Amino acid sequence: MSPRPAEAALRRSAPLFAALGDPTRLQVVSQLSDGGPMSITELTEGTDVTRQAVTKHLTVLADAGLVRDFRQGRERVWELRTNQLEEARRMLDVIASRWDDALERLRLMVEE
Repeated sequence: MSPRPAEAALRRSAPLFAALGDPTRLQVVSQLSDGGPMSITELTEGTDVTRQAVTKHLTVLADAGLVRDFRQGRERVWELRTNQLEEARRMLDVIASRWDDALERLRLMVEE
């Protein structure tokens, strides 16, 4: 039996949520969301996180399709891929809808 479309989509989204599950990576996504494309130098400025660590985190985010890089002069610049965040939002909407349905069924059962 093949999984329902929503379940298949949730399974495909697992790497996305795994990438967002790390506080440092979530901070990087937040910075890119607020500030637009940034270099590793800009991403590490004012933090205790090393350039090497940020590079590793950016690789995980890129593997999940959340960021991409491009050359700007001599630097690599990273930008957020908002379509992947939209996908995450859609998956959270599916989960929230299921939760709301379950709560409504429980409410009806309790009221009977």
